[in-house]
Amino acid sequence: MKRTLPICLALISLGFGSVVRGESANWHQWRGPSFDGRAAPDAKPPISWSGSKNVAWKLAIPGAGSGTPVVAGNDLFIATAVDTKKKPNGDPGDSTGGERAPETVHEFIVICVDRKTGKIRWQETVAELVPHSGYHRDHFYASASPITDGKHVWAHFGSRGTYCLTVDGKLVWSRQDLGLMETRGGFGDGSSPALYGNYLVVPWDQERGSYITALNASTGKTIWKSERPEEPTSWATPLIIEHEGKGMVIQHGHGFARGYDLKTGKEIWRATGQTTRPVPTPVVHQGIVVLGSGHRGSFMGAYKLQGAAGDITGSANEVWTLERNTPDVPSLALSEGRLYFHAGRDGILSCYDVVSGKPHYARQRIRGLRQVYASPVVAGGHVYLTGRDGTTVVIKDGPEFEIVSTNELEEPMDASPVVIGDTIYLRAAKHLYAMRAGS
Repeated sequence: MKRTLPICLALISLGFGSVVRGESANWHQWRGPSFDGRAAPDAKPPISWSGSKNVAWKLAIPGAGSGTPVVAGNDLFIATAVDTKKKPNGDPGDSTGGERAPETVHEFIVICVDRKTGKIRWQETVAELVPHSGYHRDHFYASASPITDGKHVWAHFGSRGTYCLTVDGKLVWSRQDLGLMETRGGFGDGSSPALYGNYLVVPWDQERGSYITALNASTGKTIWKSERPEEPTSWATPLIIEHEGKGMVIQHGHGFARGYDLKTGKEIWRATGQTTRPVPTPVVHQGIVVLGSGHRGSFMGAYKLQGAAGDITGSANEVWTLERNTPDVPSLALSEGRLYFHAGRDGILSCYDVVSGKPHYARQRIRGLRQVYASPVVAGGHVYLTGRDGTTVVIKDGPEFEIVSTNELEEPMDASPVVIGDTIYLRAAKHLYAMRAGS
């Protein structure tokens, strides 16, 4: 029953600069078909919209969550969590987040949407339970993005379980025994897993006993588990690439960013310098991996992966470092060797050359964009930058900064945009939108 990803996901090679290939019109997992925020080369989404302009459809989503949707073919998958407001015995209970755990039963749900019509194809509740911890007030209990290969969909709710369903909504396997995550501030989990071939890699950085594990994507059985001396909690999603003919998992951490052998889970290299609890997903270009973080400090490092082994901090593998204006929550985006990233969580953008580490422009304040959680997305010659209030500013994808449009949705949004063809999908606080020119 072994399943493999389409070639666009399984053959991302450093030698080709993470070129999007094969069935690249899909958005299979977090950060898109090339793992770096780029849509397919032929994508032509709209550059202007509002709550009433260019809206192809709008769908109310039950509950709450900030995980980015994923797409394969005509299926769009989204994960959400619903507080039933009832205790296990049916009485009303408290559902306060943050450090305090709730008393009420929550439903953890996977939804499949027909992306052309906006109609729900199916909705499955994969778990009903009382969470053991609180949650971050901005993210609730469904902050991880699903993953799909067009035949299955994997949904990860951290301590509440990891689930594999068919694209028709039938449960294949579930794992609720990976642990009860102990996170800083009781903020809960927030990392998404990553899929490569038949390896589903799940990060588990917490206050004590951090680890990273690879599950068999078809069966859910553990392939390997590697302890990580990384404390405190961080919320980084792994990047999986092919390097020198082998799979490599690149995972951020509070003490070190590390590269692991995909088949064995053994550490290959590590590099220090990151700030507290790194979040942004790294990118790779021409054999160079770039990692950045920006909580209680600023750091970004670029490292050559060829020959990387052991501690590469300050070694010949270190290409350049940066100690200002680096991102806290939003991940990095890449386009033709240009690296886009926010400063902290602010509407301030920089664009650097990956190879040289020199800025095309730096610390460019974007009018209309304030606090940002969503990551930049590159499509159709533009970069889409989305603020927490639902405003998306579209700029030119190029070495010079130029604003093209400012679009106000007037509904909060923390999930990142998803682009397929002529449509951009936006998960807001209560609704899922499909924006298409002429709608």
